[in-house]
Amino acid sequence: MRVDALALRMRPRNGREATDLGVRLCQSTARSVFRCYAVVALPVVALALATARIAPGLALLAIWCAKPWLDRTILFVLSRAAFGQETRVADVWRSRGAVLWDQFLFTWTIRRLSMWRSFTQPVYQLEGVSAWKARKRVRQIRRRGAASAFVMTQVFAISELLLTGSLLSLLFWFAPAGESVTFDPSSDRYWLTIAGAYAVSVLFLEPFYVSAGFALYLNRRAELEAWDIEQEFRRAFAR
Repeated sequence: MRVDALALRMRPRNGREATDLGVRLCQSTARSVFRCYAVVALPVVALALATARIAPGLALLAIWCAKPWLDRTILFVLSRAAFGQETRVADVWRSRGAVLWDQFLFTWTIRRLSMWRSFTQPVYQLEGVSAWKARKRVRQIRRRGAASAFVMTQVFAISELLLTGSLLSLLFWFAPAGESVTFDPSSDRYWLTIAGAYAVSVLFLEPFYVSAGFALYLNRRAELEAWDIEQEFRRAFAR
């Protein structure tokens, strides 16, 4: 990795500061992130919602399982943004093999169960090693920072739950006066409504979650490889 090309100013950060850096990175490149993410995520969400009639809760499960795979597009955009490069949908399409299809089964199975997946995902996706050969590297990256990544994952999970509940509450807030809103848990409409609210929460929050984990990863790499010192030397000698 060319440290001199990084658009981010690297310095020692604690977990909270690194997470905040990730959120700000996502904010600064939100147009590229959400545009590319939507192109991939919306068809998946639509397909998942279409399964609501097959079995209760299947749409929710499908969206939940798809998150690590959808994260790959987000991370691709963020990794380019970290070097000051804007990403278009055409860029994602040209790199679809590496972004969407590489480690496909691994992403849909084992990665889904990771409690710190956004923190370790860059190892699998950006460092050019196979899923099975990356174990040693992941352990090294996770040695410090895993606790922050775990807490961050729980915070975003709670945020998803609260946002989903808030969206569902709008049905009651905007119900016509004198009419009550009722849901039958045995009906398709009940599960489709919940899945739709959950999908909106995922579409909104997931880029920030991935970006926060990516910043934790960069912070750990900087700690391991003294990127902050190298950046300062390069800036000093560039004058």
